[in-house]
Amino acid sequence: MANHHGLSDLKGLSAFCHQGHSAERGDRFGRMFSLLSPLYVNPSAISAVGAQGGPMDTGSSSAANRTQTVDVGLIFFGQFVDHDITLDTTTSLAHNVGSDDVQNVRTPILDLDCIYGSGPEASPYLYHGGNSPFAGVKLLIGADTPGATIEQQSDLARSPHGTAIIGDPRNDENRVISQLQLAMIRLHNKVVDELSSAHSGSDLFEEARRTLTWHYQWAVVHDFLSALCGKAAVDRILGGGRKHYCPSGEPYIPVEFSAAGYRFGHSMIPQKIQVQKGGTRFELFGTTLGTGFSPLTDVKAAVDWDELLDNGIGRTVQNAEKLDLIMASDLLDLPFIPSGESSLATRNLLRGQVFLLPSGEAIARHIGRDESEIDTVSARVKALLPNAFDTGSPLWLYLLAEAEVIGRETSPQSFDPGEGLGPVGATIVAETLIGLIELDEASWLGENRNWTPDSAENGLGIKTVGGLLTYAGTVPAVGTP
Repeated sequence: MANHHGLSDLKGLSAFCHQGHSAERGDRFGRMFSLLSPLYVNPSAISAVGAQGGPMDTGSSSAANRTQTVDVGLIFFGQFVDHDITLDTTTSLAHNVGSDDVQNVRTPILDLDCIYGSGPEASPYLYHGGNSPFAGVKLLIGADTPGATIEQQSDLARSPHGTAIIGDPRNDENRVISQLQLAMIRLHNKVVDELSSAHSGSDLFEEARRTLTWHYQWAVVHDFLSALCGKAAVDRILGGGRKHYCPSGEPYIPVEFSAAGYRFGHSMIPQKIQVQKGGTRFELFGTTLGTGFSPLTDVKAAVDWDELLDNGIGRTVQNAEKLDLIMASDLLDLPFIPSGESSLATRNLLRGQVFLLPSGEAIARHIGRDESEIDTVSARVKALLPNAFDTGSPLWLYLLAEAEVIGRETSPQSFDPGEGLGPVGATIVAETLIGLIELDEASWLGENRNWTPDSAENGLGIKTVGGLLTYAGTVPAVGTP
């Protein structure tokens, strides 16, 4: 069975910090709260909570359960970010693991290696070659296939067997993420065109890569994190420093982030999604959008990103589902898991247990949250299944419940339930992602904190995720009869 990050049986720069932590190797996972004891929950309770038809199953989704402010495209972008910084290929759901024993195959920085692979020299199959004027500079897409059909023109480059030729195979696990990968590749190629009058060869590639990467990092902080963690939390971290993600050596991926905190988006994925203007809403895993890891076969499945992200052009953009304790029914029985546990919720909970994560209550107390707030969140988790969580809430469930009953800190001390992560979740997610950027000497925050997307140096004016994914225009199939 293929390994799908977060879905299959997987084995898995500190100038802004003032709290000492043990050094972590950059190619390993680590712990943000290493002194807290792990929580144990009866596995039968985990299975009951996460089962299709169980207490987390949303059933037939409705507009009443959608957020008011979060575009659905941001949730898939969050999946893309995850694939840029983490890949655990060795652990299983059946054996406890120590975080320092788990290798992270991805670089723990936001450097778009899921797009660029190891670069033109080490991953030449991703790039134009031969007599192309952009050999070793532009990335391949389906439109580069000789005699490409309209479907191929709207798809990733693929092998004769249909396998996507991309830097990270997980970015083909559903149609929306594969189209997002395509949009980012097309953006790189457009940036190459725009810089080609001033640069050439390897210099052109490096300038295009840096330009795209800095705009991507800016959008992660100022658009994605502000929307999902709250602008107040983001501003507090940028202005006052990180308090809990403080590597004393190389950056690492905290297991509290990878095995719980960053899995919040699973609650926000809709049962059906509309990918073209005036089009039908299709099942995320269904006949038209497909079940993942396969070529595009229907032009109606090509994504128009103006339908999924608000770019100020007057489109009616689909919003994400609320961030709460329920999930789309399809995710509780994943079609591409042929054997073993197929509920994404159950898999998340089992993963948290084998990674020895502490309870949500323990982390909330550690970072100083009020006891009455903790009791409110804990009560919501306990309501899922009587007597199952009396000793504490699994961290993932606690963060979902916290988002549901407290919500995103949109402005200082102003919270919006269901619109984004609550205080504990926002701390884990925002500190980690901002930290990974700050601790990368080649990043915008690591190299030039005065840079903005409007700067004369490498400035394209792109400030949002929607701007990133539409800068190169739409793929040919969008709008095709």
